Amino acid sequence: MTSAGQQKTIGELKASSYRVVPVREELRNNLIAKIKAEEVVFPGIIGFDQTVIPQLENAILAGQDVILLGERGQAKSRLIRSLTTLLDDFIPKIAGCEINDNPYAPICRACLNLVAEQGDETEIEWLVPEDRYSEKLATPDISIADLIGEIDPIKVAEGRHLSDELVIHYGLVPRTNRGIFCINELPDLAERIQVGLFNLMEERDIQIKGYRIKLPLDIYVVSTANPEDYTNRGRIVTPLKDRYGSQIHTHYPKTNQDEMIIMEQERTRFPDEDRVVVPDYMKEILAEITAQARQSSEINQRSGVSVRVSISNYETLLGNALRRSITHGDDWVCPRTSDLAYIVASFSGKIELETFEEGRESRVTDDLTRRGVLRIFGNYFEVEELEDVVTAFDLGEAVEIGSEKRASDYPAIMEKVDGMAAAVKKLTSDQRPEVVASAVEFVLEGLHLNRRLNCERTEVGSIYRR
Repeated sequence: MTSAGQQKTIGELKASSYRVVPVREELRNNLIAKIKAEEVVFPGIIGFDQTVIPQLENAILAGQDVILLGERGQAKSRLIRSLTTLLDDFIPKIAGCEINDNPYAPICRACLNLVAEQGDETEIEWLVPEDRYSEKLATPDISIADLIGEIDPIKVAEGRHLSDELVIHYGLVPRTNRGIFCINELPDLAERIQVGLFNLMEERDIQIKGYRIKLPLDIYVVSTANPEDYTNRGRIVTPLKDRYGSQIHTHYPKTNQDEMIIMEQERTRFPDEDRVVVPDYMKEILAEITAQARQSSEINQRSGVSVRVSISNYETLLGNALRRSITHGDDWVCPRTSDLAYIVASFSGKIELETFEEGRESRVTDDLTRRGVLRIFGNYFEVEELEDVVTAFDLGEAVEIGSEKRASDYPAIMEKVDGMAAAVKKLTSDQRPEVVASAVEFVLEGLHLNRRLNCERTEVGSIYRR
């Protein structure tokens, strides 16, 4: 990584023996250095270590432009934004240049004139990685002027001739010269605009309006696309797609463990969360719900089930647990299975059902929740080992629970139901009432879903009995 020097002019830069390298070489050099140092190349990217990341590293080492293909919520944007960590800490440009001209080899007319006039006394500035990354969300209304450039009528009104290159207002692409340019959702870009990118992708230059001007830009191009968009909203024209060196498919987390790590990493956090305690099985249930959703025939799998589903459900679960703790003055915030009823608000807006029917989102959510709880319960217990609990209910025991029930009521439930204390102990050694309440509800709901207990749903909670 290059550090900013004290050089203020081109002459001082030359005297320092500083070498300007193309952006692809810069990315490649810094990637090689990170690999040799065994550093994490793309921090915060979970689950791509053996799939996407090696392919992306190969593309960078080969100097290839990249297109990432994948459904929504597969960390495509996060991945491309993390490419800035492979840029040098500082690089020089001619001071005031709109397109980050190389001090040794300027390409815009303004800088050519400036260097011709001032020579080695021309001032320079230093760019940081954030200044060298541009991202554009493709929309049908984007014009060539937005990306490439156009004539600036104000400059014409100031007295310049139309034949003067200085009347050009540069678009986003040339303003990202010597950096990384990304187009999100490329198929949404009108086909005639995609054609306008051909020169950028192959000849590495752009042409503006009717001017006989060619700017040999130094840009690393990355794009993202959802394969479903090819038929729903547009397509990537074949010649443009052919110009990308690598086409890399992203994917959803392959394991629930990866999903849980992402949930914990990405959820919204607040300064007062030192009272929050979340049992592992609750996180596992949320991850399993998402996994079940990605296999459900009732959900449009072409649209995908984003990781944002898990993140938002996790936030909703914690939000309801926090609301309960505030209401009852509990010391700790701990989510329970009864809180899962509230995730319909965060879940239904992030999935597309195969058929529309009023209230269907709630039914699908409830069904997936039951499957998730049942699967995770089976990871912790064999039903036969809870026969003491079932026998207690055979003898007439009944238990009422609910998301609004005080945590302080649950230790008594645990004590009065034979075998419950042992079941809770298998889940946790934590004796805080809030944690005990979560464990008790998990055991009861698991037995119900295994058809060993009956459950009557009420407006305030659930009553378990035989």
